[in-house]
Amino acid sequence: MPLQRLFQVSTKMAPTLSTANFADPAEVTEFVVNKGNGVKGLSETGIKALPDQYIQPFEERLINKFVNETDEAIPVIDMSDPNENKVAEAICDAAEKWGFFQVINHGVPLDVLDNVKAATHRFFNLPVEEKSRFTKENSLTTNVRFGTSFSPRAEKALEWKDYLSLFFVNEALEYMNKSKTMVRKLLEYLGKNLNVKELDETKESLFMGSIRVNLNYYPICPNPDLTVGVGRHSDVSSLTILLQDQIGGLHVRSLSSGNWVHVPPVPGSFVINIGDAMQILSNGRYKSVEHRVLANGSNNRISVPIFVNPKPESVIGPLPEVIANGEEPIYKDVVYSDYVRYFFKKAHDGKKTVDFAKI
Repeated sequence: MPLQRLFQVSTKMAPTLSTANFADPAEVTEFVVNKGNGVKGLSETGIKALPDQYIQPFEERLINKFVNETDEAIPVIDMSDPNENKVAEAICDAAEKWGFFQVINHGVPLDVLDNVKAATHRFFNLPVEEKSRFTKENSLTTNVRFGTSFSPRAEKALEWKDYLSLFFVNEALEYMNKSKTMVRKLLEYLGKNLNVKELDETKESLFMGSIRVNLNYYPICPNPDLTVGVGRHSDVSSLTILLQDQIGGLHVRSLSSGNWVHVPPVPGSFVINIGDAMQILSNGRYKSVEHRVLANGSNNRISVPIFVNPKPESVIGPLPEVIANGEEPIYKDVVYSDYVRYFFKKAHDGKKTVDFAKI
């Protein structure tokens, strides 16, 4: 089946599993990972208890109990404010103090956002046979990848999420294209605050030379307190542009208090976060921040992040404009593809990846 048709098919097949109690870890792995059913398929078998592979270490489960006990909130910034200097200042301030913010009135048509969310649901409602054609083992292209968890071969405890990762396709392509003007504007604001006068061809390649979108699906979980949708991590991107549905579940770690702060869904908004590449390029002025996603016991959840990255062959390090005034670099120059490879060869582990680039 051509890839384009995947977003037009809505037939659905109920998965089956021979065991009712999931006592055999090998069979669960075969069903979820190797056969491509994902955790969506596992959820739809009607399981009442979480398989052992998904039970997180105690310290990670403990976080689940405290994520909502704070009055802190990430900034919400109206990009339609006619005072552009005020908007730029708010964005740069949030990038330094939070590493996260939400934007409203961003110029991306709301029907584009609705279309990509609908396409996400359509893809994950496809029969397993169709989705599994795009697993790492089966996909004919590295531009499209269907998978589950983060890195199942490296993780001691799996994450309760399925995903489709792609560089372009149908509604996702429109979503990325319509977002580019907003992305450029964000990068221009952030760059000027770093003495980057212009987002020229060289800087554009460095900041946004490669763009990827994920379609994420978090099915209903029988024991959400025992696991996570996504474990603690920071992104390796320059910027991440996240569209989330109305369910919620994303939490970020406050830089000032260390509390876990829920990012409530705001209709028509994007959640923007600084990635490791931008932290390195800014010599630590902008912060990539730990975030995680809770599992949900009563609702299926989707999210659609756009990862705005340097080109794979780009060398990232503190920008010359940042250290021109004598500021000491705290990061070395690294090839971006080497940094990404290091990130993906291990399980999510908070902010440890950035140590790869520290002097």
